[in-house]
Amino acid sequence: MSTIQLAALARTCEPQSMLRRFLALDAVVTGGNALAYLAFSGPLGRFLGADASLLLALGAFLALYAAGVGLLAARRQPPALGVRAVVEANLAWAAVSLVALALWLTPSTPGAVWTVLQALVVAGFAVLQHMALKARQDIGS
Repeated sequence: MSTIQLAALARTCEPQSMLRRFLALDAVVTGGNALAYLAFSGPLGRFLGADASLLLALGAFLALYAAGVGLLAARRQPPALGVRAVVEANLAWAAVSLVALALWLTPSTPGAVWTVLQALVVAGFAVLQHMALKARQDIGS
């Protein structure tokens, strides 16, 4: 993805703004997922073929993670180390999701599709955040 495509996606060509927007979008999507898991763990668990207690635990974790990413996005200039931590955590989440699906989860068909889709979305956030951070660093050099 080129810088122009990234800028179009973020509706700005300024890397700092792109980075903050990608972090904020990550926080909103993750927070929404967390709230759904916390509020509807029973029905979602049945639909996805996942244990409701697993969804509750994931929801609590994701709520904390979303809050941290949101705080990072709210900073005028998010620190590179914090952004790298988010990128690496997102990549790890995506990888662990796919490994868990292959090795130990036994979801319903919608649950398997959901697991793959959320892993791709999270990996996409990682790529966008990494590229925006790199663009910010390239301008600063």
